Amino acid sequence: MAVPRKKVSRSRRGQRRAHQHLKPVNAVACPHCGSYRRPHHVCGSCGYYRGRDFVDDSSSASD
Repeated sequence: MAVPRKKVSRSRRGQRRAHQHLKPVNAVACPHCGSYRRPHHVCGSCGYYRGRDFVDDSSSASD
C-alpha cells in the first residue's frame, strides 16, 4: 500500500489546492425586467432572451 514518505506541510498542501476553487458567477442585468441573469441564458423572472419571450406562461400548456 502506498504511504507518504514525508509529511506534506500546510503551505505545500495549500499550493497544491490553489486552483481548486469555485469561479464567481458572472451576472448581468436583464434589459427587459432588470433582474440579474447569467449571460446567454433566458431570464428566470421574465422569460425573455434577446428581446423574445421563450417561456410560455399560459395555463393551457399544463393541460
